[in-house]
Amino acid sequence: MTAKNMSITALICGIVGIVGSFIPYVGYVAPLAAIAGIVFGALALNRIKQGEDTDSKTLAMIGFILGIVSTAFSVLMVACTLCVVCAAMGIAASGM
Repeated sequence: MTAKNMSITALICGIVGIVGSFIPYVGYVAPLAAIAGIVFGALALNRIKQGEDTDSKTLAMIGFILGIVSTAFSVLMVACTLCVVCAAMGIAASGM
């Protein structure tokens, strides 16, 4: 796989991770795409640093950044969901 193909794959995975985070049941799979975006972006940037294909550096960088942002957003969404569930259980246990 060339650096250009890895860069395009990183970009697509990063976009799927961001968009998938907002879709209800796809949000469970979106972190996997985001992590794939991070991995492919890092691999592409490593190959670009070695001088393979310098034209696709922007794509690799954007895919890498989108993967990181999507992963952070997914972790935040899971934390918020856990807070809501714990609060609901606390209200139910108190008998209100």
